[in-house]
Amino acid sequence: MLDRLNADLKAAMKAGEKDKVLTIRGLLAELKNEKVKKNEDLEESEIIMVMKRCAKMRRDSIEQYGKGGRDDLVTKEKEELEIINAYLPEELGEAQVEEIVRKAIEEVGAAGKQDFGKVMKAIMSQHRDRIDGKLAREIINRLLE
Repeated sequence: MLDRLNADLKAAMKAGEKDKVLTIRGLLAELKNEKVKKNEDLEESEIIMVMKRCAKMRRDSIEQYGKGGRDDLVTKEKEELEIINAYLPEELGEAQVEEIVRKAIEEVGAAGKQDFGKVMKAIMSQHRDRIDGKLAREIINRLLE
């Protein structure tokens, strides 16, 4: 993943794509900070988690800028989010997530909302890279009611 980011950074610099260069540099900086925090090289799953965190920050910013009427910043954040999403594995759709949640509820024997944590833990331990946590939370809450 790091090799791909560095190669894409060079290509974007040569092509004069300033927005893409800034976004990739930001991703690389976040990854380097995480590496320094951990004091060792990051595994692929850790790289994906850092990139998902960056994508989540962009989605939150889009929401906040939208509420504030800052359409120029919403557009900028959407472009950055699109660049980041190109590096992330494709997330599962709502129907697929619901199927996984139903299986997890059966496996842990969840009886109600008090078992939310058990179900979430079971799902995220197996599918962390491909499931949006917010979507999973909504589906779990709906099915445990």
